[in-house]
Amino acid sequence: MRWQDHIEWNPKVMVGKPVIRGTRITVELILERLGDGWSEEELLASFPHLQREHIRAAQAYAAAALSSDDIVFLSDDAA
Repeated sequence: MRWQDHIEWNPKVMVGKPVIRGTRITVELILERLGDGWSEEELLASFPHLQREHIRAAQAYAAAALSSDDIVFLSDDAA
């Protein structure tokens, strides 16, 4: 599964945040709910347009975004 097939950005939708294609459901919302302990079943019941592959795509997108971040550590002297 390619997350790119399910996630889109549009500055006119949710201020350009990544969303499930064709919806206003943000990747952020999906990940926050999962982090709060919601099950996939609870997400699917609460958001009728959401499908299991959308949840997987949101997780894959987050993993890809984190893997490409550059992390810069500053010493206490530089702060």
